[in-house]
Amino acid sequence: MSVKIFAYILHKKGVADDTALELLSAAKKIDPNVSVTALVAGSGDALEKVITQILPSFNDVWKISHDSLSYVIAETVRPMLARIIPKGSIVLVPHEHFGMDLAPGLSIKLESAFVSDAIDFEEIMDQKIKLVREEFNGQVSTHVVCDISHGAVISVRAGAFKPEGSKTGKGQVTDKTSEAIEGGIPGQKRRYLEVIEAEVGDVDITKSDILVSVGRGIEDQDNLDIIHELAETIGGDVSCSRPIVDAKWLDKSRQVGTSGKIVKPKVYIALGISGSFQHLGGIKGAPFIIAVNKNPKAPIFQVADVGVVADIIEFVPALTQKVQDIKA
Repeated sequence: MSVKIFAYILHKKGVADDTALELLSAAKKIDPNVSVTALVAGSGDALEKVITQILPSFNDVWKISHDSLSYVIAETVRPMLARIIPKGSIVLVPHEHFGMDLAPGLSIKLESAFVSDAIDFEEIMDQKIKLVREEFNGQVSTHVVCDISHGAVISVRAGAFKPEGSKTGKGQVTDKTSEAIEGGIPGQKRRYLEVIEAEVGDVDITKSDILVSVGRGIEDQDNLDIIHELAETIGGDVSCSRPIVDAKWLDKSRQVGTSGKIVKPKVYIALGISGSFQHLGGIKGAPFIIAVNKNPKAPIFQVADVGVVADIIEFVPALTQKVQDIKA
């Protein structure tokens, strides 16, 4: 398959998002021999720092550098990208807030197909890609055939692909700014004001190496005691999914997900958590994931390194006791 593949790189404060190398892995799943080009927009030293980070992993990096992109807004960068991306290309975008805003409109401008929230690519046929999505909160996997004869914009779920950078150090940077802003900077109806950082609670889970995370499978607030005991036994901190916060059983500061905290632990233990993309979108850095859920079809098992089908009410005390016995 001879098609150009681009990966849009998210970044913040001069640091490339973990999804950068995940998109590279996704592109290699489409075509192992493809030369992937990174697209990165921004301004100043922060942009240059991001380019330095991703350059060893990508064959080419196309940058758009302009003062209007000090905080990148989708409606501003979308027409810029449409001016520089060749028609018929495949563009991979992270499936998160910015990507969900950028991707649909970009596909329209490129007159290409659009598929959202892809978790896998299965089969590459002549001018077609068969990919996998999830429906009904991960209970059903759907297999979609996408016609790429005119290109495609595909948003890829964060965490669905293991990051695998090549680290060859042979990347090449091409400045596409003049071409991207030809005809003027696009007007925007929205403008960036400020970032308001969420308050840190009694525990900053963004700094934790081990997280014991609990979901609706805990059933009752009184059962949280067994979660705290396990976390204390293994030297971790307690975090949770959104339903636990909505029930006011734990503080918002302990919520992991796109509407909560972005965490990068070394070990993540998901207890009674189904594994929606909103929750998985908050887990970065490719931690070792241990999942315990009584539903064998829970989507969390698709990303877990170790999966246990069990009722956490029974399993967690047994695990805690076993760890205590080993430590003793």
